[in-house]
Amino acid sequence: RSAQGTRRVGAGRQRAREREPPLAQDALAVVLGKADVGAAWVGDFLAQADRNESIVALSGMHIGCAEVFGGERVRTFRDFVALEGKKVAIGAIEDFTHIFFSLIVAQIGTDPRRDIEWTQLPYEQWGPALADGRVDAILLWPPEAQALREQNIGHVIWQMVTDRPWRQYFCCIVNANREFVERHPVAAKRALRALLKATDICALEPRRAARAVADNPRLPFSYEHALEVFRELPYGEWREYDPLDALRFYALRMHQLELIERTPEELITECSEWRFLNELKNELKV
Repeated sequence: RSAQGTRRVGAGRQRAREREPPLAQDALAVVLGKADVGAAWVGDFLAQADRNESIVALSGMHIGCAEVFGGERVRTFRDFVALEGKKVAIGAIEDFTHIFFSLIVAQIGTDPRRDIEWTQLPYEQWGPALADGRVDAILLWPPEAQALREQNIGHVIWQMVTDRPWRQYFCCIVNANREFVERHPVAAKRALRALLKATDICALEPRRAARAVADNPRLPFSYEHALEVFRELPYGEWREYDPLDALRFYALRMHQLELIERTPEELITECSEWRFLNELKNELKV
């Protein structure tokens, strides 16, 4: 407990037990005040901010951990686009898995509202559903993506860390409960500093970070999978990329698909706070 208030950082609570997609509940937890600070996929943050102004973006975290796997009928993303009656596994309509996949396919000209049959399944069933042909594509995150590659299930047809324009933007945003930030700005900045310093450790000392993750019983990572993630993803780029660009990129596309009601300009103006990030960029120089 600091002099400025209690800091509760939401990052994958009970994930190993619930087996939901990573970050599936973190933005909602911040909105509800169950966590003061958390990390969420930027599209999920925008969806929550569109419904409730109690959440605010503080910083970007890293670029690109998501991958799309295609099934037996899909060898490339072009195959997927051309495929008639294509089926995609999601958690639920209008949850962040549905939103994210909708944005990906809309970027290359497919209408997600008309051209895709959405199949709602528990997250742990997505890999088996791809293997037995019940769905044609799935969107995965670590460590499930690494596990699927090891099992030779499906084919990677899209990677956020390499495919344009996605690799040019943050995928995960550090966010906070607005009331917490307003009442406890010192604690909010300290929490953000801790997260950004941890991000630097992931970039500079991947073995140390992987061991810390593998030793945490709440996280479903082996040491090898965690090390692969930390070596592949550009964690050290949080100083270089602009989180405002990420919010604008995603908000424009979500608004076009009617996934959010408020305009991108409204959301960016009212639901972002960059002063702590700007200060920490100077304080945490490598």
